[in-house]
Amino acid sequence: MKNITKSKEEGLAGFSLKTLLITLLGILLFILYVDVLMNGENSLSVLNQVEESNITLTQKKITLKNENQRLQKIFFELKQLEPKE
Repeated sequence: MKNITKSKEEGLAGFSLKTLLITLLGILLFILYVDVLMNGENSLSVLNQVEESNITLTQKKITLKNENQRLQKIFFELKQLEPKE
């Protein structure tokens, strides 16, 4: 006659409790890893923010260079109008 009851070492679906706990821990660690990739400080959203900031700063740099050229031109024009000592 076969023993119908499961032994104490068997857990769900014929796997031991130790195997199930290790598998569950592995799954939880993988989920944590994916969460860090998506929401951490090295995530894709942070990369997009840095790229947007880079574009904004590049545009501001061009604007400031143009303004500096304009102001230097005015400065040197005014400097030539001053009497020489």
